[in-house]
Amino acid sequence: MPEDAAQLFHYIGLPLGLVVILLSCELFTNGIEWVGKQLRLSEGAVGSVLAAVGTALPETMIPIVAIFFKGGAAGHEVGIGAILGAPFMLSTLAFGMVGLSAIAYARRRQTGHRVVLRRPVILRDMRYFLLVYVVAVAWALRPEAVARHDYLKWVLAVVLCAAYYRYVSVYLRRPSDMHEIELRPLYLSPRATHPPLWMSVSQVSVALGGILLGAGLFVDGIEALAPVVGIGPGVLALVIAPIATELPEKFNSVLWMRRGRDTLALGNITGAMVFQSCIPPAIGICFTKWRFLPVVEHVPSLAAVVVALLSGAMLMFWTWRRERLSGYAFLGALLLYLGFVLVLIAWWRGALSLPSG
Repeated sequence: MPEDAAQLFHYIGLPLGLVVILLSCELFTNGIEWVGKQLRLSEGAVGSVLAAVGTALPETMIPIVAIFFKGGAAGHEVGIGAILGAPFMLSTLAFGMVGLSAIAYARRRQTGHRVVLRRPVILRDMRYFLLVYVVAVAWALRPEAVARHDYLKWVLAVVLCAAYYRYVSVYLRRPSDMHEIELRPLYLSPRATHPPLWMSVSQVSVALGGILLGAGLFVDGIEALAPVVGIGPGVLALVIAPIATELPEKFNSVLWMRRGRDTLALGNITGAMVFQSCIPPAIGICFTKWRFLPVVEHVPSLAAVVVALLSGAMLMFWTWRRERLSGYAFLGALLLYLGFVLVLIAWWRGALSLPSG
């Protein structure tokens, strides 16, 4: 394929990938609801485990490919950026989309623009996320004396994976409440009132394949544009790539917000945050340097971490205080994102002076 034609294909991949992701997400939300009902899972388990892990696959594949297949310093930089970018995007843009969806669909929702916060689900997710993510990031700031003990990174990775196993096991023991929800017919079997489980799983598998394909097309298009605007690989992985690969979480949650399934919508995001704070960091800790010192050279990464933790803490605080929260309150997450962008621009231009640590 000529170079110009290949470049044109990558540019077309941007809108094409977006369309594929949107259609695949519609298939996914419909299929995963049926899987949860057929397996007699709770609504929290469907949103925080099945949906969260399934739609986390695209952004999880980026660091795996970058670290294990591309390799080298550039590959590790892209991998770490993608690992840190996922919780950041989920806690800012994805939360913001929940608020915008509640406001946009207020007239068709029973609770209007207010989002129902199921306390056990949100508080459990945020406790896990804040605790585990702080531990993972703290390892990146370890002193040299600790860094010499290489075996400790494997111990920490096992702890992170065990924490996620514990998180999932709690949800899977919850009693089912999906039988109380009236579901739309399964797309692959529209006339069946009780479609077989294998049919629901097949639809979810096809949807995940479409999500991966669409995310790949989207990221390829962004990477083709990156040299034109002069964006480095680390910043690309931290900011731009997660926007594409986090689209599944955003649009699945938008669909559920439109239908008044607030627990599924929020659990899809908060559950993905727990997954992204356990499994991908464990990979980064074991197979990259995973070190953010000196601080002055890692301002974007550390700023993204601080924003993600702050946004998660804010949601946890509001959930403690009330069971319903105005959709406008979630727009604060978008303000955190804009603040990060301003810090990033200032750092990129050299206008932000920070002491090295």
